[in-house]
Amino acid sequence: MPTILFTAPYMIPYLDRFRPMLEHMGLNLIVPTVQERLDETDLLAYAGQFDGAICGDDRYTAKVLDACAPRLKVISKWGTGIDSIDSAAAERLGIQVGRTPNAFTLPVADTVMGYILAFARRHPWLDRAMKAGQWDKIPGVSLSECTLGVVGVGNIGKAVLRRARHFGMRLLGNDIIHIAPDFLAENGVQMVRLDELMAQADFVSLHCDLNPTSYHLVNAQTLSWMQSQAVLINTSRGPVVDEPALVDALQRGAIAGAALDVFEVEPLPLDSPLLKLDNVLLAPHNANSSPAAWERVHWNTIRNLLIGLDISPKDLELLV
Repeated sequence: MPTILFTAPYMIPYLDRFRPMLEHMGLNLIVPTVQERLDETDLLAYAGQFDGAICGDDRYTAKVLDACAPRLKVISKWGTGIDSIDSAAAERLGIQVGRTPNAFTLPVADTVMGYILAFARRHPWLDRAMKAGQWDKIPGVSLSECTLGVVGVGNIGKAVLRRARHFGMRLLGNDIIHIAPDFLAENGVQMVRLDELMAQADFVSLHCDLNPTSYHLVNAQTLSWMQSQAVLINTSRGPVVDEPALVDALQRGAIAGAALDVFEVEPLPLDSPLLKLDNVLLAPHNANSSPAAWERVHWNTIRNLLIGLDISPKDLELLV
């Protein structure tokens, strides 16, 4: 009977739904207590005990994968990003890695537009002032007066740009790969160098994968290119931004604000300076929130696991 290490934090609360079906298909489950993710040491404690994994952002490093092989056959990631898994080591060891591409494009794009509107129209600050008994007419701007720069014009970046076009924003894009000219022409997007984008945009939204080229892509130097009224939005991965450099820029007023859904360390430490800054909007890695999207990812994650274990997913379709 194959054993599964089940650590996906978005699925564990609903395990009563999944356990009977997985056991019906001959799978035994190990379900640790998980807060956000398991690190390398946590995973090494289970090395050699499981044949497949359903995981979140657990740190499947080369050391973990070497320790888990050859028994481990498949890692099925809940969601899209697999930067927490050493894909090269997995390929070397013959361990399949499954994921759900384009899983959260729509809710994340909606989240970004919400942040842009919040900063442009000043809703959180107006609400806060009113509840403090202040009748302050805090000035805002129309999005038609603003420029949006999107770093990483993949599925989510494109969805953000499409939405922003309907608000009349001027649109800039930056990516290390070629972007189809028909998308650019249809949506009025101008592709520019990163320094040009940072210098011209009122809102900079990050949508790049986490890899060696994007680690700390936003740092003291790139932040220095931004305008003083500009706002940085990060719904991609925390380490894309050098947090101390961002905190410094926010504290000095070098940029006007930031909206952050992801962080270098998650959960965000309670002593983080970000928690004390009035010009920052924070969320607990929640931009993917969508019951319909989560449901699709739940079942696709299980399907990827079964395929990796050479178990036909046809029975899954009958049981769902």
